[in-house]
This record gives sequence, structure tokens and C-alpha cells, in this order.
Amino acid sequence: MLKVNNQWIIFLVNVFCLSFFQPAASSAKEGMWIPATLAAQRDSMKALGLEIPIEEIYNADGSGLNGAVVLFGRGCTGELISSKGLVLTNHHCGYGTVQGLSGPGHDYFLNGFFARGMQDEMPCPGLTVTFVRRMENVTDKLLPGISDTLNDSARNAMLVFRIKGLEREYELKTGLDATIKPYFEGNQYWVALTETYRDIRLVAFPPNGIGQFGGDDENWVWPRHTGDFSVFRIYAGADNKPASYSASNKPYQPNRHFNINISGYKEGDFTMVYGFPGTTAEYISAAQLNQVYSITDPIAIKARTIRLQQWDDHMNDSREIFLKYTSKRAGIANGWKKWQGEMLGLEVNDAVAKKKLYEQGFQAWADTQRELAYARTLLATINKEAEAADTLLFLDQHIREDLYGIELIQQGVVLENMIACFRAGLQGSALSDTLTKLAKGLDWFYKNYDAATDQDVCAKLLPLYMKKCKRWKPEYYAAQFKKFHHRGSKWAGYVYKNSLLADHQRLLSAAGKAGPGDSTLFMNDPAYQLYEGITTMKKEKVGERIAEYASRRHYLNRLYMKAQMAYEHSRVFYPDANLTLRVAYGQVKGMKPHDANEYSYQTNLDQVVDLDDTSSLRPFQVPAKLKELHAHKDYGRWAVNGTVPVAFIASNHTSGGNSGSPVLNAKGELIGTNFDRAFEGTMSDYLFDPNLCRNITVDIRYTLFIIDKFGGASWLLDEMDIRK
Repeated sequence: MLKVNNQWIIFLVNVFCLSFFQPAASSAKEGMWIPATLAAQRDSMKALGLEIPIEEIYNADGSGLNGAVVLFGRGCTGELISSKGLVLTNHHCGYGTVQGLSGPGHDYFLNGFFARGMQDEMPCPGLTVTFVRRMENVTDKLLPGISDTLNDSARNAMLVFRIKGLEREYELKTGLDATIKPYFEGNQYWVALTETYRDIRLVAFPPNGIGQFGGDDENWVWPRHTGDFSVFRIYAGADNKPASYSASNKPYQPNRHFNINISGYKEGDFTMVYGFPGTTAEYISAAQLNQVYSITDPIAIKARTIRLQQWDDHMNDSREIFLKYTSKRAGIANGWKKWQGEMLGLEVNDAVAKKKLYEQGFQAWADTQRELAYARTLLATINKEAEAADTLLFLDQHIREDLYGIELIQQGVVLENMIACFRAGLQGSALSDTLTKLAKGLDWFYKNYDAATDQDVCAKLLPLYMKKCKRWKPEYYAAQFKKFHHRGSKWAGYVYKNSLLADHQRLLSAAGKAGPGDSTLFMNDPAYQLYEGITTMKKEKVGERIAEYASRRHYLNRLYMKAQMAYEHSRVFYPDANLTLRVAYGQVKGMKPHDANEYSYQTNLDQVVDLDDTSSLRPFQVPAKLKELHAHKDYGRWAVNGTVPVAFIASNHTSGGNSGSPVLNAKGELIGTNFDRAFEGTMSDYLFDPNLCRNITVDIRYTLFIIDKFGGASWLLDEMDIRK
């Protein structure tokens, strides 16, 4: 009788879940697919309109589209758009690099940069692009003899040895770099054979009035009107192989680059995104999802709101401070805005409740299992572990966002390293030389730092932490807080007035003059004492326990992932994103957000100019030359219906890391560059809703229009394969 009842429960819940919890599965819009596994998606991709063979999307002989996609830097995607190594990516992906190239007299954020020829292209120290030449499933070479239920410590000890050996074997055999990563929580492993180029040069970078048009107001929002693109070039040695920067290097000659199609698209057309999505967690439990919704996201949003308010006040008052903080601000604001949309999407979808409903069906199935006996108690154990960790996550997130959000406290580690020199017994010139070297190592930090700005952040964030985390106040700074009558501004004033870290020259001077008896100068530094109190508390109260929870969670989620795949044995699963090469596909499609009007799938230049606002500090200031081009309708061949298309949306499943990804049509031709998601759909990292989840793309025609008519760099178009 019990068995019969359980089967009915499984049947009913599965029917409900398939239509309510995972509506995207049947329409094949959800998913970030490993390119080498796309054969399983052949029918659904063809049904949506794909016209090229699956084998052309990915192959290992260098002729596939994968040969034109690169990991740009450490966390974005780029695409090859010429036979001379030209790489297209997002404006915000090149932002940090361009900040390093900017300065007084060459403000590329205000004026933009467009090379007049290859001789003008600027080297970008530290920037790399990486090609994935081949991917292989190596699960069968790594997991034999390792039990599913073996604890992570013992399992990892065995896997590390096997992985290192197998990577080395691939490298010797292929001459390429080999990296093995886990998929499906460690139930599968794939090797990526890669090649990294290190001589990358800036070619084109529109001003912020185009590349960051709309700022935070339009970030993670549709409609968007942003020309979020930049162009770089890969240089190689004489053998076309990776080489360090040299004036004698030549433009890289790829085996494959994307053809560009400027004939446009219509609603319902097939699209495909190729890139490196960063992190998703589609298969976690309801309890773990609730930790995101109720703990980590709200804490981060509150702290970053405060930090951004202080930064904005100072950046608006000083162009020098603007240049120091603009890249940092973009990084902080990106997550801040995204998490707000994420919380909204999770709430609108009642995502935690949907997870719980799915778990009812899973549990009814698990109760009947004999081969996967551990599945019976999995959810109960996962929920118990999550509940016990809630308080730890609360404290850890407040430390990360409230306390380590203060730049001076972050740099306390430098004074810690200096104090270690005294404890090591260094004396004389050995001591002063080492201390000076450590102080000079902060040149990069002080280049983009303003103590007065950071002091105002400190004055707001310290009291926030003290208010929210009253139970965890280390003796030192709790006493200091009381000493200053709970006034954060007085406390911050004291720290920044007396700390060596607040002034680089003062720190250098102290380091150069220090002798064996001067260790107390560094140990009594108020910024160091704050740093020490915080790090000690984090280590004693949080660190080990958080690490234990993370390890335990990973172990349980690995088993839960395997059990889910057995439970839904007829479903084709895609692995969570892990910054490895993936393909997503969908259609050009408008959207109707919750409680809002329906939005079209495209924006245009007329709308950009309509938003122009030069009377305030809001980020809607259209560059004068762009307004002039618009006034004279000087659009050249990029005109469509009397304007220029700017951006469009589609139903592709994307995530962080897909920034800069090529967006392709049914023939595998480039029609745009992915750069964002719609606000209401940013919860797609946890739950994909086909009605709300949209990726946002810069129309390739707007990119080419800006390069050609605004930037005056039409010479670049001559090396592209542009077709209609």
C-alpha cells in the first residue's frame, strides 16, 4: 500500500513540476551546454531554426566556431572578427585595462580611443586571451574505484593525484595547456586543452557616454541603450604562437573568425550564445536557495548601497577621484544591481516554494530506492546542515561586505607582513629594505585610492556592522567604538589621521627608517589593530566552521545531483556554469515583466538621443559628435528605418562570464555581442523563467556604426567579413 501511494505521489508531483517548476525544458531555451555534447540538442536546435550542422559549432580540428571564441582576461568572453586577430568584447570587460592606460591628458573614459592604424594600437600589460582547442570527457579515467559516498577529503586526495597526472599526460601529448574541471558537482570531469596569448593591444574603446550610457540606472535593465563594446587585437610570435610583448610580434592569424551579418533579425529568429558563463547553481536545495534570498543577497545590497553612495559623492566632485574609482565602482555596482533583480525574480517566481514542491516528488521517489539508499535521507541532512549554517553565513557576509568593504582594512595585511619581518629577526638594511619593498608593492593600490573617500565609507560601514552583529564584537574595536560614543565619523577620523596606511609617503618613510625597536609603531597602528581584530574574529568564530560547512555542502550536493539525475532519468541535464566553454540557444523575443508593460525586442539611436540629459550628473549624457551624427542622419550603411539599431533581447540562458560573448544567427554569423540580462530575469543563475529571462545584446550594426562614423576607424571594417 505504501509503495502504491508513493508512486501516485511521484506521478502527480512530476506532472506538476514539469509544467510549473521547469517550464523551459520543453522549449529548449534553458541550458548552458558543453559544446562537445551538442549532438543531443540537434533536434531541438533545428526545430528553433538552426541552419548549420552541429559539427560546425564545435569540433577539435580547428575549423569549428569554437576556434573563434576566447576567454577574455580572467572572466569575460571575446570573439575573433577578422583574419588579423581582431577581438570584439564588452566595454566593461576592457574597463580595468583601459583604466590602467588612462590618466591626466589621456582620459579614454571621457574621450574614447580609436586607433588610426596598427601603429597606434596600445599594449595592455597583463591582459590575456585563451583559446579552447579541444574538450574531452575524462570521467572514466578519473573516477574508477572511487565510491560515491567516500568523504570529500579522501576522495579529493585521490583525485588531485590522478588529475595532475592526467593533465601532465595531455600537455606532453598535445603541447597545449590542460585543465581538468569538475561538472555536475564532481560527478563528471572534462579536460580543456587551451592556448593563451599574452600580447594583447587596445584598438577601439568608445567613451563612457556610449559604452556605459545609462550607468547604474540602465544596468541589468531592459530596455537598454548602451554601446557596451570594445575592440582589441591579439599579437603572436613569428610562428603564430603565444609570445610575450615585442614590437616585432605580428597580428595573430586564426583558423576561424566570425562572419558578420548586418541584415538584421526579427522576433522569433534563432539565436545562439557562445562563451564562458561563470557560476550558476540550478540544482541546489530549497534551503540553500533561501540562504541566497534571505541572507547573502540582502546583506550585500545594503552594504554596497552605502559604499556606492560615498564613492559617488566624491567621484562627482573630482575628475581625479572619478578616474581612480570608476573601474572599482563598476565592479561593485554590477553585483549590487544584479542581486536586487535576482531577489525580485526569485520572489515573483516563488522560487523557494517551487524547490520545495520539487523536493516532495524527489523524496517520494527516494523512499522507494534500494540501489541509491543514501538518497532517502539526503534532503533531511541537507536541510539540517543549511539551517545550522544560517548564522555563520549571516556573520561571514557582514564581515565581507561591511568590514572588508573598507579599503584601508583590506590593506592591513601589508602591516601584518611588515610585523612578521620584525618577528623573523631581520635587522639593519635587510629589515629596512624588506619593509620598503613591501610598502612599494602598494604602488598599484595607491594609484587608485583616495583616503578621504575611504574614510567616509568607513564612517558608515563600521556602525552598520556593529548594529547588525552585536553578538560578535572583538574586544579591541568594540572598546574603541564605545570610546568614540558610537559615532562612526569620529572613529574613522581617528583611524585615518593616525594610520600609516592612509598615506603612502608616510608609510614609505616609516618603512625606510625602521629599526628593530620600531615594531610597536606598526603593531599599534589603528588600521592594523582593526584588521587584526576582524581577521582574528573571522578565523575563530567563522573561518573553520564555514569551511567545514562548504565541504559538507559540496559532498551532499554531489550526491544530490547524482540522485536528481537518477530521479529524472529521461531528462538531458546541463551542468552548472563553471567558467568553461558553453553554448546556449533561444530566440529573439520581447518580454512582459511582472506588473509592467510589454517591451519590444529592440532599441535604437533615436531613443538614445531622447534620453540625453546634460543638465545633471545622471549618466545619460550623449557625446556631442553622436548627437551631431543623429541630427544629420549621417548613418551610412548602418541605417535601418531612419535610425540605427542599438540593442536587442533574446531568450538565451546566460550568466556572468558571458559578457562579450558572440550572439549568432541560424547560420553561425555574428549579429551582436552579449552584455547583460534583464533585471527581472537575473535569478536565472538559480531558476530559469522563459517569460522573464532575457539576455541583452549590442546590435553589431551599432558597434560598426560607432567604429565607422563616430570613431573614424573605418580601416578596421576593411579586415572584417561583413555580409548582408
